[in-house]
Amino acid sequence: MGLTMATKKDLSKEVARRYQKARRREKKDILGEFCQVTGYNRHYAAFILRNWGRKVYWRSSTGERTVIIVGERQVKKQRQQRPRIYDDAVRGYVVCFWEVMDFPCGKRLKCCLEPMVAKARQFKEMAIPRPIEAKLQRISPPTIDRMLRTERKKYALKCRSKTKPGTLLKKQIAIRSGVEWDEDAVGYEELDLVGHDGGNTGGDYCFTLDVTDIKSGWTELQAVRNKAQCWVFDALQDIRGRLPFDMKGIDSDNGSEFINAHLFSYCQEEALVFTRSRSYQKNDNCHVEQKNFTAVRNFVGYSRYEGEEELALLNELYSHLRLYLNFFHPQMKLISKERIGTKVKKKYDAPQTPFQRLLALEEISAERKTRLQATYSQLNPFALKRTIDKLQERLHKMVYEKNKGRTVYAINHIKPVLA
Repeated sequence: MGLTMATKKDLSKEVARRYQKARRREKKDILGEFCQVTGYNRHYAAFILRNWGRKVYWRSSTGERTVIIVGERQVKKQRQQRPRIYDDAVRGYVVCFWEVMDFPCGKRLKCCLEPMVAKARQFKEMAIPRPIEAKLQRISPPTIDRMLRTERKKYALKCRSKTKPGTLLKKQIAIRSGVEWDEDAVGYEELDLVGHDGGNTGGDYCFTLDVTDIKSGWTELQAVRNKAQCWVFDALQDIRGRLPFDMKGIDSDNGSEFINAHLFSYCQEEALVFTRSRSYQKNDNCHVEQKNFTAVRNFVGYSRYEGEEELALLNELYSHLRLYLNFFHPQMKLISKERIGTKVKKKYDAPQTPFQRLLALEEISAERKTRLQATYSQLNPFALKRTIDKLQERLHKMVYEKNKGRTVYAINHIKPVLA
């Protein structure tokens, strides 16, 4: 005598529970026993046991889509909401520090929180309750990124290159190689010029000389009235005098502002290694190229700057920006790169500021380290950011007044002033 439909339903329900939790080898035996008792073929029996309690979609021969509920549909339990650890008060402080530190990623912001809290107390910028301070010390970088996800979509920039190759002395200046450069030592700099033409390359306009140390990431900026080699050379000498370490070598692109007899003879007299990158290979100067965005475009935008007033304002901004970036902005350096199939796996070190990296180097003298630490103890990052924002606003207004009633060639992307 065959089983009734009600009995088969009860049996299917019990067997399905075991079948869905069983391993692959066990499922074969369970399926065989089930087919022997119910008389179902293996294909139909496997369908029943596999989909018991689930909603199955089936399309008929006419193309109509119908829904089959196999067995008693399991009601999913509502996920229990965990209490929020990092509430809106914590988020407010995270957003504030994120804006003061110029919108870094979660990993870089995480290592900034503790020193920034100490600076906020030292200069009485804000009163941070102890419970919130404990949460800021405990918060993880992924949580910071999730917390700031909606804030990150407000800013997007793009860049252009106006480098013209110079052929003079090109054969006499070697392309950089590992033999001539010791990238494990501080003092080897990459150089580049950033043009502020605003989309109109006619006439004279300002440039920014960007000098970045490969080992420590220390960055110096100085604006020049145009890309004539005399102004670039004078700016390079000024920057050399400001560096907290000895300059040992420079590496530039193939522009005529760098590849010239004046700079070449100066490097020979001062015993500086002078090398150049390969033509059309931006990755050869990757350290300074990324600073062209994070240290220049990110703060002064893409507008056209010309004349003595705007030149002076740019250099005033850079005098504060160099302290803000070198003492308070952490950077991650690439340690290793490994290709696994079609993917490249990269490993980075812990985020550190250029100031911290210099303190960890044995080749930096104790006197210079003491001088750096004294400078750091007197700096207020909140005041620096406010000053930078005010100078950015002056640049923005100056460009707006200048372009009133005229065609604007580029939109100036400057972040809003913090309240």
